[in-house]
Amino acid sequence: MYSVNYQRAASVDDAVKKAQGGDAKFLSGGMTLIPAMKTRLAAPSDVIDLMHIPGLKGITISGNDVTIGAATTHAEVAADQALKKLCPAISHLAAHIGDPHVRHRGTIGGSIANNDPAADYPAAMLALGATIVTNQREIPADEFFTGLFETALEEGEMVTAVRFAAPGTAGYAKFPNPASRYAVTGVFVVKGNDGVRVAVTGAGEDGVFRSQEIEAALAKKFDASALDGIQIPSDGLMSDIHASPEYRANLIAVMAKRAVAAANG
Repeated sequence: MYSVNYQRAASVDDAVKKAQGGDAKFLSGGMTLIPAMKTRLAAPSDVIDLMHIPGLKGITISGNDVTIGAATTHAEVAADQALKKLCPAISHLAAHIGDPHVRHRGTIGGSIANNDPAADYPAAMLALGATIVTNQREIPADEFFTGLFETALEEGEMVTAVRFAAPGTAGYAKFPNPASRYAVTGVFVVKGNDGVRVAVTGAGEDGVFRSQEIEAALAKKFDASALDGIQIPSDGLMSDIHASPEYRANLIAVMAKRAVAAANG
């Protein structure tokens, strides 16, 4: 490690003020930032701890409308009984992120702000048509995720909450990396009042994306059988030591079937 200034923020405004001048990074759960600093992939001048800011934690449900504070941990999302009843798919997703240590430290806000191409939450936010709330504005998920580790967040802007309407039906399935539990490929499917939305994580060269082919097939019949024989293009899919683009294309179809079966189950 190298010299770094640690600062604990008392409020959102305080965090933004502390981050001005220099190369500061916001610290939520630290599940990505701390390892990146240890391996010197990141070298911020200041680390601004957000975990003690009142109002950034917690889950609020009003009818079908769900608001989750940015500092809410994966374990808290997984364990919330009201959320599990209203939208079991996102509780299931949270319960299968990483290991217990990651789930009890990592946060939903940190995950989507980092936008790792193999993270689970970006797929949920995109498929649910969520709104990402920041200290400055509200950003539709369709506009928030802009590329590998890239988002629409601007300098001095931080995620404070996510908000979405619980759909009538939703499901998530992923093929996890056995070591990290990140998604080699994961698919989140939603059937709601606005139709079918399907988001894929772990597979795209540019990060999370919606699958038009699967959405079109499920719009006709929201059943796993509707995806029999579907062909997913391998163009634009990642190739790495874990899987080829062609293998990921096949995984998208398989995980989509499992996600639909879970949603209908």
